[in-house]
Amino acid sequence: MSDALDKKTTSFDERRVAVLIPCLNEEVTIGTVVADFKETLPNAEIYVCDNGSTDRTVDVAREAGAHVISEPRRGKGNAIRRVFADVDADAYVMIDGDDTYDPSFSPKMIATLFEDGLDVVYGSRVDQEQASYRPGHRFGNWLLTSLVVWAFDNPVEDMLSGFRVFSRRFVKSFPTHSTGFEIETELTIHALELRMPTATVRTPYKARPENSSSKLSTYRDGFRILMTIIELLKTERPLFFFSWLGAIIALTAVGIAIPKIILPWLETDTVIRIPTAVLVTGMIMVSFLSFSIGLVLDTVTRGRREAKHLSYLAQPSPERASKSKR
Repeated sequence: MSDALDKKTTSFDERRVAVLIPCLNEEVTIGTVVADFKETLPNAEIYVCDNGSTDRTVDVAREAGAHVISEPRRGKGNAIRRVFADVDADAYVMIDGDDTYDPSFSPKMIATLFEDGLDVVYGSRVDQEQASYRPGHRFGNWLLTSLVVWAFDNPVEDMLSGFRVFSRRFVKSFPTHSTGFEIETELTIHALELRMPTATVRTPYKARPENSSSKLSTYRDGFRILMTIIELLKTERPLFFFSWLGAIIALTAVGIAIPKIILPWLETDTVIRIPTAVLVTGMIMVSFLSFSIGLVLDTVTRGRREAKHLSYLAQPSPERASKSKR
């Protein structure tokens, strides 16, 4: 059994694997992360995308043996956009440079990608100590992940994980728009919208080392991620978005109309509150208009989705790419 597992884990050695590490001011941890990948994936090319660090991150990364790509525009989304465009490989490992993930799980994730012909393998975080997750981060991750699962009708275990493996066709068909930490949300929804084959591997998650500080703000970045979900919901599922919006407006109008207009009218046979009646009528019209907008935009979105799907299909699948190089 172990021999079969070892064969599966090493079956991608002849494939081109790129490790992508976006980071900002991580001189304390980046050397360890690069060294761990050098040991775990000796044939992989390791790229550190420096996002305008003011410490020795670049020097430490180069000394550890990584290729350094510079992206001066701050934001993790900008760094990911740069490496996705510049790096060519058959499989891409994306991981944070803060030494909180375990690189030893990457061979299993890559093997799963190739053997099963997948496009994304998520590293779902299993915290090893209480300090790994701040309470706000834990609750925020659960809330935002649950929102995406509900809105896009597809199970995702850990939407905000920074440890993932992508196929070439995912990376080269991904239309990056996000600039910051909301990039994980956009990556997840891109896979959900095109119904890409995915899998999840549970990986350990530990606290940051001492003298290393997180760049993630619980409230500011949590709000930006929430706004990204709403924006993507509006653009990728407009009928769902505008139908719910119209339903909320209509229910609010009915809630106002029953005590203020309908009940008094039943008692007196007279509409007493004319301005309220006008308001309610306008709200009902807006709710119907919202539903109509959703129908029109849904037609447009289907065309855009088909164009993205064709771009996605233009790249070979991981399984076909793997067989063609054997």
